[in-house]
Amino acid sequence: MNLSLTFSRLLVFLGITWTYAEIPKNNCTIHHLQFDMVFFVPGDVAMLNSTLVSPDVFDYKTVPYNITWWNLKTGQEMINQTDKVFVLSETMWVLDVTLEDKGEYMTILRTPSRCFMQSIKLVVDTPIPGECGKPQKAYQELQAGVSHLLNCPLMDYIQKLKSYNISSTIKWFKDCDPIFDETEKYQYRDCTKLNIDGVGFHHSGLYTCVLTFTLDGFVGSVSETINATVKDGEYPVPQIFEPANETIKVKDGSRFTKKCLVFVPTVGQSLDPIWYVRDLKVSNKTSERIYMSGKTSRKHDAPAGFLVERLLIFSKLTPEDFNLNYTCLVMSSRVQPPAYFTLIPVEPDLILPVGCVFGSLIFLFIMSVAIFYTFRISIVLWFRETFSILYTDKDLDGKLYDAYVAYSQPVGFGEEVEKFALHTLPQVLEESCGYRLFIEGRDGLPGQSKVDFVEENIQASRCFLLLYTASTFICRHQTSDTCSNSRDKTKKTQSLTHESSCDRVCSDTMHHLECVAAMHRALLEESLKVVLVELEELSSDQLALLPESVQHLKKKQGAVCLWKNSAASKRWRTCLRTDEEQRSKVSYLSASVCPSSRFWKEMRYHMPVKGRRGAGSGETVPLNK
Repeated sequence: MNLSLTFSRLLVFLGITWTYAEIPKNNCTIHHLQFDMVFFVPGDVAMLNSTLVSPDVFDYKTVPYNITWWNLKTGQEMINQTDKVFVLSETMWVLDVTLEDKGEYMTILRTPSRCFMQSIKLVVDTPIPGECGKPQKAYQELQAGVSHLLNCPLMDYIQKLKSYNISSTIKWFKDCDPIFDETEKYQYRDCTKLNIDGVGFHHSGLYTCVLTFTLDGFVGSVSETINATVKDGEYPVPQIFEPANETIKVKDGSRFTKKCLVFVPTVGQSLDPIWYVRDLKVSNKTSERIYMSGKTSRKHDAPAGFLVERLLIFSKLTPEDFNLNYTCLVMSSRVQPPAYFTLIPVEPDLILPVGCVFGSLIFLFIMSVAIFYTFRISIVLWFRETFSILYTDKDLDGKLYDAYVAYSQPVGFGEEVEKFALHTLPQVLEESCGYRLFIEGRDGLPGQSKVDFVEENIQASRCFLLLYTASTFICRHQTSDTCSNSRDKTKKTQSLTHESSCDRVCSDTMHHLECVAAMHRALLEESLKVVLVELEELSSDQLALLPESVQHLKKKQGAVCLWKNSAASKRWRTCLRTDEEQRSKVSYLSASVCPSSRFWKEMRYHMPVKGRRGAGSGETVPLNK
């Protein structure tokens, strides 16, 4: 059939008497609206919405198009007019509707290759005298004894205004009286819903929802009226089993799925659970990161009911997904309490890393202590040599000697002791290490008083080296008179080291004087450092023969043992030894003259520190010998 003839017959049927050449149709295809009539009352803002911009008509996302609106009654194109018409693409807003605005309007959409037409009829009704609300009403039943929702049929307006980023407000009226939020068991819910708690028969009546907004500077409103009736009877109420208003810990970046499980009674309309986040409905498009799955249902164990399930799926969680309420709603006129869950990030498991760090610190501490204990002498000697500038120069303290060396010639191998004291000791400490030693038998002056001689040279020394063996403190060729004379000569130096019997005195008077004077300064005055040098290994019985002062000092600070160094070096030898060699005590005194051996390192460790830093202005005047 010819399209022009069809369109002409349509105009005649609608009672329009203008030549259709006035509207540039150009062989346009006619499309019909889902609802070809819209009803308004004077004063409302009418929204006429075309459905041509749809993928069912053409690919509007890729194909360019142009839309125009026409008034079929006047044959004029509808353009923006202040306080009257506002055209936004496929939507035309008629501001402040009057009876003259009723009639049919047509929209024409053109693409580079095609043309489409669609018409819609605007009906303007006069309100019924004495009745509040619109003459055209929606109907809804309320169930007595339960909470129910009234749905305002203006969601299309709200969605369209949101697409323009235009805010709007809704006000509810019952008959002619306004309904205030959170009063008289009424609560506003989700923009277009009115919740009624404990529905009674007195809640029957006309409810009007009025939507107010500002469009292009014009403040307008539109309303819809609902005729609500209350029916008695008990019907099963839908129940949401999951979620249960819970908080769930989940790992950031992981995939997460949560189901909304609803019991739906077979009585009444079917229900559709919907997920919401940030008051926005979650899409069911699987191309998005957060989406809903299709709903599934199965028979419930209880009679007359089904379990409906819909999944909320996160393909990958991000930080913005946490600390939000994800709510499952049931699209029903009966109100259900909100069912939601909240995601929070899983707290990191710090037990293992903290334990590892703590264990590592303990291990490092133990290893450091063990290493320092094992190599402490080498470490201290290296530090002294490297940072000698940090130590005071001992040459400025008025002392003549770094150490006073005291020894005796015990029975058995006195020549070896004397050789060690007069040759080996100075060869290492003086020639290799640069210390100044005072050694009786080498540095003493003939004819000098023994008591004055010992006192003066000990006072001129920074430390006291006491060389002893197992027989050092056993008296030889000594009578009680000799012991008495010895005590008289050393009366002014008696101290805690004074022995109770002559059997515990040094083998000769000179060595005894040195011992007493050194112990007096070390134990009572604490002005002299005494270093015990044990030349051979002593048994427990031999240790008991040592003077009490020497025993006390050895327990307090220990002794430098030459025999330990010799015994350790022997263990590394692979050649066989005779029993006489193993029992030989002379081998203990065959010390290495290398300053880096353990024995000499330990000796240097106990010797005074050789520094390079000046002592300051308070220098001590050297003693006159």
